[in-house]
Amino acid sequence: MAHPKETGQYFPINTPDIGSTLEVEDENTSALFKSLTIKDMVFKNRIFASPMCQYSSDNGHATDWHLVHIGGFATRGVGAICMEATSVVPEGRISPEDAGLWLDTQIEPLKRIVNFAHAHGTKIGIQLSHAGRKSSIHPPWVQSKAGRGSSHVALENEGGWPGRVYGPSDLPFSKTYPIPKAMTEQDLLYLENAFISSIERCQKAGFDFIELHGAHGYLLHSFLSPLSNTRDDEYGGQPLENRLRFFLRLVKVCREAWAEKPLFVRISASDWADGPEKDDEGRWKQWGIEQSTILVARLKEIGVDLIDCSSGGNWAHQKIIAKPGYQVPFAEALKIAHPDILVGTVGLITEPLQAESYLKNGQADVVFLARGIMRNPHWAITAAEQLGVKVKVANQYERAWH
Repeated sequence: MAHPKETGQYFPINTPDIGSTLEVEDENTSALFKSLTIKDMVFKNRIFASPMCQYSSDNGHATDWHLVHIGGFATRGVGAICMEATSVVPEGRISPEDAGLWLDTQIEPLKRIVNFAHAHGTKIGIQLSHAGRKSSIHPPWVQSKAGRGSSHVALENEGGWPGRVYGPSDLPFSKTYPIPKAMTEQDLLYLENAFISSIERCQKAGFDFIELHGAHGYLLHSFLSPLSNTRDDEYGGQPLENRLRFFLRLVKVCREAWAEKPLFVRISASDWADGPEKDDEGRWKQWGIEQSTILVARLKEIGVDLIDCSSGGNWAHQKIIAKPGYQVPFAEALKIAHPDILVGTVGLITEPLQAESYLKNGQADVVFLARGIMRNPHWAITAAEQLGVKVKVANQYERAWH
């Protein structure tokens, strides 16, 4: 029996943990299947399940959908799972059906999932977030049915809160999104305290790590970019230090509140807007890799353990040529500039040899997968087969692989 006190159920013990290599690690071990130690916590391999919004929560509470969704990855060999964007306040959700951690009643459903992952030898974390000016909108499948150009706003009678959407400035993401209110110092302090309270709930739920969502045009990213932050106070405008201020302040208090375990931060390394990051006169025009490199230096000073490097999501007219590994150059640039901090990479990474090459070439330290492992939850085991690595398969599934 595995972890009977935590789960109250019988699970066959897997030795070693599912997804661990069955061979002694040495210089010839596959990069994907080398263990990784972060803050004395050992991750059995470097295949991490990315946060994947499911838009399936009940007033912020995880449901059996999440247990099955996350549990399927926990039993199929990934090194770690990061649960989806989870708002620290109700008005910080993307949609009314988003996950949350602003109530104590939201702890227990998450704890059940955490215990299940731990019973199967898989590390599990959570992405804490605030959607900022991209909140109070409908899930993607509702938007697609409404058609191009239709409003994405979830109204009050649909469970939304369009009058309580906040951002650094009063600029909407697009004409189909709500018009945000510029946050006051009181709003910033309220949010800071909400993050600390959610971290306390993360501790009670038993999560192994926390990722702070600073990407994809959500609140923290929108403070960074001159496209979305036009404030004229100490938190905005042209000076980079001003636009970094709230982001760094929040990360610092979160690091202090989550002192003993790994802390990750997801960033968007580029807005993918037209034109350069900086004009000929030295004025910042959009968020990009030069400013991201400066940001990562500051995050390193605070004690962040890993940068989860993504891009985009802050400019409605972004033009991205999406191809396999299209975001890897951002991660590589950060890794070159800051070799002493761990960097994760994302973006249409679907093939094991492709993922292996990014780690072997030093372009990143881990790969975060989402669509690839949604399509094939056994991606890690399949990757091991293709790379010629012998790994532990769950006892219940061994017959399928021999």
